[in-house]
Amino acid sequence: MKRVRKLGYLFKEGVRNMITHGFMSFAAICVTVACLVIIGSFSSILYNLSNMVHTLERQNQVTAYVIYGYDEQTAKTVETAIRKLDNVEEANFESGAVAGRRFIDQQGGGEAYEGIDEDTFAHRIIITLKDNSKMAETKALLEQIHGVDHVNAREELADGFMTIQKVLNIASAAIILILLIVSLFMISNTIKLAMYDRRDEIGIMKMVGATNRFIRFPYVIEGFLIGIIAATLAFFIDWGIYNLIANQIQNVDALKLFEIVSFKDRLLLPMVATFGFAGLFVGVFGSVMSIRKFLDV
Repeated sequence: MKRVRKLGYLFKEGVRNMITHGFMSFAAICVTVACLVIIGSFSSILYNLSNMVHTLERQNQVTAYVIYGYDEQTAKTVETAIRKLDNVEEANFESGAVAGRRFIDQQGGGEAYEGIDEDTFAHRIIITLKDNSKMAETKALLEQIHGVDHVNAREELADGFMTIQKVLNIASAAIILILLIVSLFMISNTIKLAMYDRRDEIGIMKMVGATNRFIRFPYVIEGFLIGIIAATLAFFIDWGIYNLIANQIQNVDALKLFEIVSFKDRLLLPMVATFGFAGLFVGVFGSVMSIRKFLDV
């Protein structure tokens, strides 16, 4: 019971500190909200771009052509062997007749293709890989399978997608790090101002035997509250902005080719975790950073 009362007192002191330095607390919250909104917006953009890249990667399929002359039953044994490879996610058999009809339809048909026998096309296996960065290695393994004549794999396209993904990851990490540092700086300065105003009081508390933990806790609570308030506001602002932009994109026919994921279905929990962690980190760590030198009395 005594410990509960003590914690209640320290918590109230933290709230009082934040209210006493209302303008600086408000400024710290506003700057942190702005930084977190930018972090959240950039993260959601990155997620959508990564999702688009992943979709394009899946469309960059590998085609293994079966030796011409194999009947369908024999050709399907090649498909079974391909499915056993570790990096193969999907392998779909396509008969020569189906491939021939699809080719003719794509060319618009007409008299020029009337003499083409659909059965002159070889059977093929359409393959989706789990990891396109291993396309070259997988292609080599496919070519070793008995019954495979040759393999068509666009390795340069896969390398291009990998490069785009790396650039996105590096850019996002750099921007998020810079914005977190700005938020830390603002909250740290707010806590420093509060402690500077009460430096004499802190000195007296130290002399009468107050522990560093007892003195530190209210300021940690202040930073915690600033971080949580900023994270909550930033989360709902970012959610609203995301839905507004997503709806605008979906209403423009030319932009419908961009697949925008649903915030509620795909991003809600990851964003809650991201904003919660960022708010706690900049709030608590920012306050801890600013307290140390004031405790050396």
